[in-house]
Amino acid sequence: MKLRSSTGAGMMDCKNALEEAGGDMDKAAELLRKKGIVKAAKRADKIAAEGRVISFVTADNKVGALVEVNSETDFVAGSDEFIAFANTVAQAIAEKNPADVAALESVVLSTGKTVADAISELTIKIGEKINVRRFARYESGVVVSYLHGSKIGVLVEMEGGDKELGVEVAMQIAATNPKSVGREGVDATLIEKEREIFAEQLRAQGKPENIIENILKGKMDKFYGEVCLLEQPFIKNEDITIKQLVEPKGAKILNFTRYELGEGIEKKVNDFAAEVAEQTK
Repeated sequence: MKLRSSTGAGMMDCKNALEEAGGDMDKAAELLRKKGIVKAAKRADKIAAEGRVISFVTADNKVGALVEVNSETDFVAGSDEFIAFANTVAQAIAEKNPADVAALESVVLSTGKTVADAISELTIKIGEKINVRRFARYESGVVVSYLHGSKIGVLVEMEGGDKELGVEVAMQIAATNPKSVGREGVDATLIEKEREIFAEQLRAQGKPENIIENILKGKMDKFYGEVCLLEQPFIKNEDITIKQLVEPKGAKILNFTRYELGEGIEKKVNDFAAEVAEQTK
């Protein structure tokens, strides 16, 4: 614990270093520095909000994975080493089906290294925090992915249909960001919140209570048309809905996941003047 506190390295790394150093604290700390473990540990509290959204789908479109891998800067996210790492992680998720991000750390990649070891080595090499933030995996029916550059990724799971149809649906999701496939998937809290907002707006307009409920139905139908994928107008032909696009082709949309790079991560705003001033003290 004392070595961990002074170096920031992980417990097992500290234990192994102490064993190698014969219990000598200073020598163990030196070993950790030589191996680059201290350097990697010091990046742990950094904010990694850049990176890439990557997908992997098997050739038969039966299994697919979507993963967000983060770095501290966009420059690193565009490097060949980072992209190669992200691609191997996406493939490993599809092939080995880890339960969650924690379980993913012990998965062995095609390179022969675990995800955790690969992250540590890449962090040491490039000097930035690398993080696998989240992933989704589908395995049934037809699985299709769509990437809009490296910033937005979509994974769709369908029953019936084909890859071409799946890509059309995935592009729709990337563009419109629906909340669910159909009405049954919309969060009940969100529905109640929207109803209350609409009702308050109508009361503010002086509408009598006995007709507010009738007006609310129309407003909620419009709301569902925005947040439910099946009820959205198709972006390539707004005369039909997504439901009208997929049903004639014998397809049913089961699930989808849409990731937008860095969403929900509070990015640090750098005050460069303050940093320079601090360094001159």
